[in-house]
Amino acid sequence: MALTEAEYIWMDGALVPWHEAQIHVLSHGLHYGTGVFEGIRAYSTADGPALFRLDEHLDRLLRSAKMLRMTLPYRKEELREATLELVRANGHRSCYVRQLAHLGYGVMGVDPTGAPVQMSIASWEWGAYLDGADSGVRLMTSSWRRNDPSVVPTAAKATGPYLNSALAKLEAREAGYDEAVLLSTDGYVSECSGENIFVRRGDVLYTPPSSAGALEGITQDSVTTLATDLGITVQRENLLRSDLYSADEMFLCGTAAEVTPVRAVDNREIGEPGPVTRKIRDAFAAAMTGADERYRHWLTYVG
Repeated sequence: MALTEAEYIWMDGALVPWHEAQIHVLSHGLHYGTGVFEGIRAYSTADGPALFRLDEHLDRLLRSAKMLRMTLPYRKEELREATLELVRANGHRSCYVRQLAHLGYGVMGVDPTGAPVQMSIASWEWGAYLDGADSGVRLMTSSWRRNDPSVVPTAAKATGPYLNSALAKLEAREAGYDEAVLLSTDGYVSECSGENIFVRRGDVLYTPPSSAGALEGITQDSVTTLATDLGITVQRENLLRSDLYSADEMFLCGTAAEVTPVRAVDNREIGEPGPVTRKIRDAFAAAMTGADERYRHWLTYVG
Protein backbone atom coordinates (compact mmCIF):
# COMPACT_ATOMS: atom_id res chain seq x y z
CA MET A 1 0.00 0.00 0.00
CA ALA A 2 1.61 3.23 -1.20
CA LEU A 3 2.43 5.99 1.26
CA THR A 4 1.21 9.56 0.96
CA GLU A 5 4.25 11.52 2.06
CA ALA A 6 4.01 14.28 4.65
CA GLU A 7 6.46 17.11 5.34
CA TYR A 8 8.01 16.02 8.64
CA ILE A 9 8.88 13.01 10.76
CA TRP A 10 9.73 13.32 14.45
CA MET A 11 12.98 11.49 15.09
CA ASP A 12 14.94 11.26 18.33
CA GLY A 13 13.58 14.51 19.71
CA ALA A 14 13.36 16.72 16.61
CA LEU A 15 11.24 17.27 13.53
CA VAL A 16 13.18 16.40 10.40
CA PRO A 17 12.16 16.56 6.72
CA TRP A 18 10.48 13.35 5.55
CA HIS A 19 13.35 12.19 3.31
CA GLU A 20 15.99 12.95 5.92
CA ALA A 21 14.55 10.53 8.50
CA GLN A 22 17.20 7.83 8.08
CA ILE A 23 18.87 5.08 10.12
CA HIS A 24 22.11 3.11 9.73
CA VAL A 25 21.90 -0.11 7.69
CA LEU A 26 23.56 -1.97 10.58
CA SER A 27 20.89 -0.99 13.08
CA HIS A 28 20.12 -3.92 15.36
CA GLY A 29 16.36 -3.65 14.85
CA LEU A 30 16.74 -3.88 11.07
CA HIS A 31 18.53 -7.24 11.34
CA TYR A 32 16.82 -8.88 14.32
CA GLY A 33 13.36 -7.30 14.58
CA THR A 34 14.09 -5.70 17.94
CA GLY A 35 11.53 -2.95 18.10
CA VAL A 36 8.05 -2.02 19.29
CA PHE A 37 5.48 0.22 17.66
CA GLU A 38 1.99 1.66 17.76
CA GLY A 39 -0.50 2.78 15.14
CA ILE A 40 -2.95 5.58 15.97
CA ARG A 41 -5.52 7.41 13.90
CA ALA A 42 -6.35 11.10 14.08
CA TYR A 43 -9.84 12.04 12.95
CA SER A 44 -11.38 15.25 11.70
CA THR A 45 -13.91 16.57 14.23
CA ALA A 46 -15.98 19.71 14.65
CA ASP A 47 -13.27 20.97 17.03
CA GLY A 48 -10.33 20.13 14.79
CA PRO A 49 -8.22 16.99 14.41
CA ALA A 50 -8.17 14.62 17.38
CA LEU A 51 -6.16 11.50 18.11
CA PHE A 52 -8.22 8.47 19.08
CA ARG A 53 -7.20 6.90 22.40
CA LEU A 54 -3.70 8.33 22.30
CA ASP A 55 -2.96 7.65 25.95
CA GLU A 56 -3.96 3.99 25.72
CA HIS A 57 -1.69 3.53 22.70
CA LEU A 58 1.22 5.14 24.53
CA ASP A 59 0.59 2.94 27.56
CA ARG A 60 0.74 -0.16 25.36
CA LEU A 61 3.94 1.07 23.70
CA LEU A 62 5.54 1.38 27.13
CA ARG A 63 4.32 -2.08 28.14
CA SER A 64 5.65 -3.58 24.91
CA ALA A 65 9.05 -1.98 25.47
CA LYS A 66 9.17 -3.33 29.02
CA MET A 67 8.48 -6.86 27.76
CA LEU A 68 11.41 -6.57 25.34
CA ARG A 69 13.58 -5.05 28.10
CA MET A 70 13.93 -1.81 26.14
CA THR A 71 14.31 1.40 28.14
CA LEU A 72 12.74 4.19 26.14
CA PRO A 73 14.63 7.51 26.24
CA TYR A 74 11.41 9.56 26.48
CA ARG A 75 8.62 9.65 29.03
CA LYS A 76 4.98 9.12 28.09
CA GLU A 77 4.25 12.85 28.42
CA GLU A 78 7.11 13.71 26.06
CA LEU A 79 5.92 11.19 23.46
CA ARG A 80 2.40 12.53 23.81
CA GLU A 81 3.50 16.09 23.07
CA ALA A 82 5.81 14.95 20.26
CA THR A 83 2.88 13.19 18.58
CA LEU A 84 0.69 16.29 18.79
CA GLU A 85 3.55 18.50 17.58
CA LEU A 86 4.07 16.30 14.52
CA VAL A 87 0.40 16.21 13.49
CA ARG A 88 0.24 20.00 13.87
CA ALA A 89 3.43 20.50 11.85
CA ASN A 90 2.18 18.28 9.03
CA GLY A 91 -1.16 20.09 8.94
CA HIS A 92 -3.26 16.94 8.93
CA ARG A 93 -7.02 17.07 9.39
CA SER A 94 -7.03 13.30 9.66
CA CYS A 95 -4.15 10.85 9.44
CA TYR A 96 -2.47 7.68 10.61
CA VAL A 97 0.36 7.96 13.14
CA ARG A 98 3.12 5.36 13.55
CA GLN A 99 5.26 5.48 16.69
CA LEU A 100 8.35 3.27 16.61
CA ALA A 101 11.11 2.43 19.05
CA HIS A 102 13.91 0.21 17.76
CA LEU A 103 17.41 -0.81 18.74
CA GLY A 104 19.86 1.20 16.67
CA TYR A 105 23.47 1.14 15.53
CA GLY A 106 26.32 0.16 17.80
CA VAL A 107 26.34 -3.60 18.35
CA MET A 108 25.90 -6.61 16.08
CA GLY A 109 24.84 -10.15 16.89
CA VAL A 110 21.65 -11.47 18.43
CA ASP A 111 22.56 -10.20 21.92
CA PRO A 112 21.05 -6.69 22.08
CA THR A 113 23.05 -5.58 25.13
CA GLY A 114 24.41 -2.09 24.61
CA ALA A 115 22.34 -1.23 21.54
CA PRO A 116 20.91 2.30 21.76
CA VAL A 117 17.15 2.86 21.55
CA GLN A 118 16.05 5.16 18.72
CA MET A 119 12.56 6.59 18.42
CA SER A 120 10.53 8.00 15.58
CA ILE A 121 6.97 9.17 14.96
CA ALA A 122 5.57 9.48 11.44
CA SER A 123 2.15 10.61 10.22
CA TRP A 124 0.50 10.37 6.83
CA GLU A 125 -2.95 10.42 5.28
CA TRP A 126 -4.31 6.88 4.99
CA GLY A 127 -7.80 5.87 3.88
CA ALA A 128 -9.47 2.46 4.08
CA TYR A 129 -6.99 -0.26 5.01
CA LEU A 130 -8.89 -3.21 3.53
CA ASP A 131 -10.36 -3.35 0.03
CA GLY A 132 -14.13 -3.83 0.06
CA ALA A 133 -14.48 -2.54 3.61
CA ASP A 134 -18.01 -1.18 2.98
CA SER A 135 -19.62 -4.32 1.57
CA GLY A 136 -17.49 -6.80 3.51
CA VAL A 137 -14.17 -8.57 3.02
CA ARG A 138 -13.41 -12.18 2.12
CA LEU A 139 -11.13 -14.16 4.43
CA MET A 140 -9.16 -17.38 4.20
CA THR A 141 -7.68 -19.45 6.98
CA SER A 142 -3.91 -19.24 6.67
CA SER A 143 -1.63 -22.26 6.61
CA TRP A 144 0.59 -20.30 9.00
CA ARG A 145 -0.25 -20.58 12.72
CA ARG A 146 -0.27 -17.54 14.99
CA ASN A 147 2.77 -16.88 17.15
CA ASP A 148 2.40 -18.78 20.41
CA PRO A 149 2.63 -16.79 23.68
CA SER A 150 5.28 -19.26 24.89
CA VAL A 151 7.51 -18.44 21.86
CA VAL A 152 7.34 -14.63 21.80
CA PRO A 153 5.35 -12.22 24.01
CA THR A 154 2.25 -11.84 21.82
CA ALA A 155 0.96 -9.17 24.22
CA ALA A 156 3.78 -6.92 22.95
CA LYS A 157 3.27 -5.06 19.69
CA ALA A 158 6.79 -5.91 18.56
CA THR A 159 8.22 -5.59 15.06
CA GLY A 160 9.92 -8.97 14.59
CA PRO A 161 6.86 -11.18 15.21
CA TYR A 162 4.96 -9.34 12.46
CA LEU A 163 6.77 -11.54 9.92
CA ASN A 164 4.07 -14.04 10.88
CA SER A 165 1.40 -11.54 9.80
CA ALA A 166 3.22 -10.59 6.60
CA LEU A 167 3.46 -14.20 5.43
CA ALA A 168 -0.21 -14.87 6.18
CA LYS A 169 -1.33 -11.68 4.43
CA LEU A 170 0.78 -12.44 1.36
CA GLU A 171 -0.63 -15.96 1.18
CA ALA A 172 -4.21 -14.69 1.36
CA ARG A 173 -3.75 -11.94 -1.21
CA GLU A 174 -2.05 -14.27 -3.69
CA ALA A 175 -4.97 -16.70 -3.30
CA GLY A 176 -7.45 -13.94 -4.14
CA TYR A 177 -8.72 -13.09 -0.65
CA ASP A 178 -8.67 -9.78 1.22
CA GLU A 179 -7.28 -10.96 4.54
CA ALA A 180 -6.04 -14.01 6.47
CA VAL A 181 -7.35 -15.65 9.62
CA LEU A 182 -4.63 -17.18 11.79
CA LEU A 183 -5.24 -20.07 14.17
CA SER A 184 -3.33 -20.71 17.36
CA THR A 185 -1.04 -23.71 17.68
CA ASP A 186 -3.96 -25.41 19.49
CA GLY A 187 -6.25 -24.80 16.51
CA TYR A 188 -8.33 -21.99 18.03
CA VAL A 189 -9.10 -18.79 16.14
CA SER A 190 -6.57 -16.10 17.08
CA GLU A 191 -6.90 -13.00 14.91
CA CYS A 192 -6.26 -11.73 11.40
CA SER A 193 -2.91 -10.40 10.20
CA GLY A 194 -3.60 -7.01 11.77
CA GLU A 195 -7.12 -7.07 13.18
CA ASN A 196 -9.12 -8.58 16.02
CA ILE A 197 -12.15 -10.71 15.18
CA PHE A 198 -15.74 -10.46 16.42
CA VAL A 199 -18.39 -13.09 15.69
CA ARG A 200 -22.11 -12.78 16.41
CA ARG A 201 -24.01 -15.92 17.25
CA GLY A 202 -27.55 -15.27 18.40
CA ASP A 203 -27.59 -12.33 20.82
CA VAL A 204 -23.92 -12.56 21.81
CA LEU A 205 -20.71 -11.16 20.31
CA TYR A 206 -17.64 -13.36 20.77
CA THR A 207 -14.00 -12.35 20.38
CA PRO A 208 -10.91 -14.55 20.93
CA PRO A 209 -8.89 -14.10 24.12
CA SER A 210 -5.25 -13.03 24.26
CA SER A 211 -4.33 -16.58 25.34
CA ALA A 212 -5.02 -17.62 21.72
CA GLY A 213 -2.22 -15.29 20.58
CA ALA A 214 -4.46 -12.32 19.77
CA LEU A 215 -3.18 -8.85 20.56
CA GLU A 216 -5.18 -7.06 23.23
CA GLY A 217 -6.54 -4.52 20.78
CA ILE A 218 -7.42 -0.97 21.73
CA THR A 219 -10.10 -0.87 19.03
CA GLN A 220 -11.25 -4.28 20.32
CA ASP A 221 -11.67 -2.68 23.75
CA SER A 222 -13.52 0.28 22.21
CA VAL A 223 -15.90 -2.05 20.35
CA THR A 224 -16.54 -4.02 23.54
CA THR A 225 -17.48 -0.82 25.37
CA LEU A 226 -19.69 0.42 22.53
CA ALA A 227 -21.45 -2.92 22.21
CA THR A 228 -22.06 -3.13 25.97
CA ASP A 229 -23.50 0.38 25.96
CA LEU A 230 -25.82 -0.73 23.12
CA GLY A 231 -27.05 -3.59 25.29
CA ILE A 232 -25.13 -6.28 23.39
CA THR A 233 -23.41 -9.00 25.40
CA VAL A 234 -19.71 -9.51 24.60
CA GLN A 235 -17.75 -12.58 25.64
CA ARG A 236 -14.06 -13.39 25.22
CA GLU A 237 -13.68 -17.10 24.64
CA ASN A 238 -11.96 -19.57 22.39
CA LEU A 239 -13.50 -20.03 18.95
CA LEU A 240 -13.10 -22.86 16.50
CA ARG A 241 -12.73 -22.43 12.76
CA SER A 242 -16.24 -23.87 12.39
CA ASP A 243 -17.59 -21.06 14.59
CA LEU A 244 -16.62 -18.62 11.86
CA TYR A 245 -18.40 -20.68 9.21
CA SER A 246 -21.65 -20.72 11.21
CA ALA A 247 -21.53 -17.06 12.31
CA ASP A 248 -24.67 -14.94 12.02
CA GLU A 249 -22.41 -11.92 11.54
CA MET A 250 -18.69 -11.28 11.64
CA PHE A 251 -16.50 -8.21 11.56
CA LEU A 252 -12.88 -7.21 12.09
CA CYS A 253 -11.54 -4.24 14.00
CA GLY A 254 -8.24 -2.44 14.42
CA THR A 255 -6.73 1.01 14.25
CA ALA A 256 -6.04 0.75 10.52
CA ALA A 257 -9.09 -1.36 9.62
CA GLU A 258 -11.48 0.43 12.03
CA VAL A 259 -14.70 -1.69 11.90
CA THR A 260 -14.77 -3.84 8.76
CA PRO A 261 -17.58 -6.33 7.96
CA VAL A 262 -16.74 -9.88 6.81
CA ARG A 263 -18.86 -11.36 4.02
CA ALA A 264 -17.20 -14.78 3.64
CA VAL A 265 -14.64 -17.11 5.28
CA ASP A 266 -13.03 -19.92 3.27
CA ASN A 267 -15.79 -19.52 0.65
CA ARG A 268 -18.55 -19.93 3.26
CA GLU A 269 -20.87 -16.97 2.73
CA ILE A 270 -21.88 -14.87 5.72
CA GLY A 271 -23.52 -12.15 3.65
CA GLU A 272 -23.90 -8.40 3.66
CA PRO A 273 -23.11 -6.41 6.83
CA GLY A 274 -25.71 -7.39 9.43
CA PRO A 275 -27.68 -5.21 11.86
CA VAL A 276 -25.27 -5.55 14.81
CA THR A 277 -22.24 -4.86 12.61
CA ARG A 278 -23.92 -1.73 11.26
CA LYS A 279 -24.82 -0.54 14.78
CA ILE A 280 -21.27 -1.04 15.99
CA ARG A 281 -19.79 0.66 12.94
CA ASP A 282 -22.12 3.66 13.31
CA ALA A 283 -21.39 3.92 17.03
CA PHE A 284 -17.65 3.75 16.38
CA ALA A 285 -17.89 6.50 13.74
CA ALA A 286 -19.78 8.74 16.19
CA ALA A 287 -17.21 8.10 18.92
CA MET A 288 -14.11 8.68 16.80
CA THR A 289 -15.40 11.97 15.38
CA GLY A 290 -16.64 13.38 18.70
CA ALA A 291 -20.29 13.27 17.64
CA ASP A 292 -21.16 11.13 20.67
CA GLU A 293 -20.37 13.14 23.79
CA ARG A 294 -20.12 10.01 25.94
CA TYR A 295 -16.80 9.07 24.36
CA ARG A 296 -15.09 12.43 24.04
CA HIS A 297 -12.62 11.33 26.72
CA TRP A 298 -11.22 8.96 24.06
CA LEU A 299 -10.13 11.97 21.97
CA THR A 300 -7.00 14.08 22.37
CA TYR A 301 -7.36 17.27 20.36
CA VAL A 302 -4.33 18.43 18.41
CA GLY A 303 -5.03 22.12 19.04
